[in-house]
Amino acid sequence: MLARLAGSDEFSAMLERNFAPYRRLMTYYECAMMEVETKFRVLDAEFGLQHDRNPIESIKSRLKSTDSLAKKLVRKGFPMSVDSIEQNIFDVAGVRVVCTFPEDMFALAESLLAQDDVVLIERRDYVAAPKPSGYRSLHLIIEVPIFLEHEKRCVKVEVQLRTISMNFWASLEHQLRYKKDLSEEEAAAVAAELADLADAAADLDARMQALRNYLDDGEK
Repeated sequence: MLARLAGSDEFSAMLERNFAPYRRLMTYYECAMMEVETKFRVLDAEFGLQHDRNPIESIKSRLKSTDSLAKKLVRKGFPMSVDSIEQNIFDVAGVRVVCTFPEDMFALAESLLAQDDVVLIERRDYVAAPKPSGYRSLHLIIEVPIFLEHEKRCVKVEVQLRTISMNFWASLEHQLRYKKDLSEEEAAAVAAELADLADAAADLDARMQALRNYLDDGEK
């Protein structure tokens, strides 16, 4: 706890000394998120033309807060500097894409990664291998170019692709799991129930996907 507080103070002091370069870096991340959002909106529109339905329910972007950045630098043992943020933290910029069906997630991911200006840095498939909590999602760390007045920069963005049911579960899991004043036994029971609900959500996804495929086959 003391280390975290000290790290937060050190981070605040670093920001005071380097506010202009920090603000510039955050602007680069904001621009990169806009680039990625646009790519997904274009894919969604094209998919709608080809298949008469849109695979994306929603797209949300977020920039990691200064508090979260400070905690992550301390936890990982990285230097407290603007350069360290850019070099070591790959999820400063995040784009979450919520899809209708599981197959849509993977189709969109493959279409995105096929674009010649997108570089895949890391892929974590928590659908094929869910976290012990039951969490499911497809995570991609990608690098995309942004074009500035006098230069081109390549910026990393974390992309999370989920179905509606995965997103529903993840949105409620955090607030339910971390309610205060639970005994160890109660917390374990809550965790077990949440894992069961994650399995139920995955089963719902599979059944909805099967129904979608059945209807698509009937239209051919």
